[in-house]
Amino acid sequence: MLPIVMVVLDGASCRVGITKSPLEAASTPNLDALARRGSMGRMYTLREGIAPESDAGVFSLLGYDPLETHLSRGVVEALGAGVEFHDGDLALRAGFATVKGDKLVDRRAGRNLSTMEAQELGAALNRELHLKSGRRFVFKPTVGHRAVVVFRADGIQFSSNISNFDPAYVRKGNISLAQPGMKEYDIPRCEPLDGSDEAVVTAALVNEFGFKARKILTNHPANEERRRKGMVPANFVLMRDAGTSKPQVQGFQAKWGLDPLMIADLPAELGIGRLLGMDVRELEPGTRPDDYRKRAELVLDSVGKHGFVYVHLKGPDEPGHDGLFDLKRERIEEIDKGFFSVLAKSPRLKDLVAAVTCDHSTPVEDKGHSDDPVPVLVLDGKAKADGSARFTEKDAARGSLGTLGRGRMLLELLRQAAS
Repeated sequence: MLPIVMVVLDGASCRVGITKSPLEAASTPNLDALARRGSMGRMYTLREGIAPESDAGVFSLLGYDPLETHLSRGVVEALGAGVEFHDGDLALRAGFATVKGDKLVDRRAGRNLSTMEAQELGAALNRELHLKSGRRFVFKPTVGHRAVVVFRADGIQFSSNISNFDPAYVRKGNISLAQPGMKEYDIPRCEPLDGSDEAVVTAALVNEFGFKARKILTNHPANEERRRKGMVPANFVLMRDAGTSKPQVQGFQAKWGLDPLMIADLPAELGIGRLLGMDVRELEPGTRPDDYRKRAELVLDSVGKHGFVYVHLKGPDEPGHDGLFDLKRERIEEIDKGFFSVLAKSPRLKDLVAAVTCDHSTPVEDKGHSDDPVPVLVLDGKAKADGSARFTEKDAARGSLGTLGRGRMLLELLRQAAS
């Protein structure tokens, strides 16, 4: 069987419209050269009508069904961040945010929180925030405004059936659904989603942590310095996607018969890789062409050593959330100049099966994830090219692969092509 490479461009796609999307507007000669050699199509990473979070999108692309398995991003990010977690603990994905009065005005604290600032603020929470009855927790900043928090069970019965302490994502069954982007929200509150004592206690604990964190963060020296520099303070903590146990899932190699490698830089993807027993290579975050070039070289060096290589490329998603069309276009161009300039010129392409796709769409007009299908490009040396000219949403809609109704269908398609 030929080795398989899956390249995922985080949130790069938008929706087909009258005006050009960032993918259409971007200059991507290397990616377009690959498109002319392969077959294009579209794909709903979860299913039509669901705007997935990144973890659900990635889980689906790896051949699993997030609608059947409670993945719990909180637990996955704890694993990805290296925070100790035991079944019975309560883990949530967290993030520094900005509140003013009774309004949440910036969910990402200006998206310019430095690692040093985040670590200072996190240290203050771990040192100064005391919960009722001495309940223990670990708060760990990860990248930028992102963080994870784990509450220790210590004899307490927690429940994951609570609402998100983040109004931009609403819990529905096993997953959270992204809501349309808004400029500001009301201050969130966590609510129990059933009448159990465990859910009531857990929701109260999350609220207690959130509002005590605000008191500590508001006048912290790091935030005072941010205000002096004209930046918004990171004076609030959002939390979502609660989990109380590690998901019970079949390992990737056992499920697919492929020795897998995950190349990523953020806790969500790293945690999924570790959960599935994949070999994980954690890289420093970066969106310069050189950062992407290093990832391409690592992918090509790993082909043959692993039967399946997954590489996650951050960059386009964040400007999509911020509604910044030009910056999203630039991020796509940086990926093309760095990653795809290496991949497109490699003679190894003829000896593998490769796919290029996205984990979800992040239209700049929505400022959030949407349920729009994402483009899929499959490169298979045995198959004929279908005449696609570019890797864009419109080319994908005309491609010979048609529309895949689930992201988990892609890996089976690639396995068939590789056999």
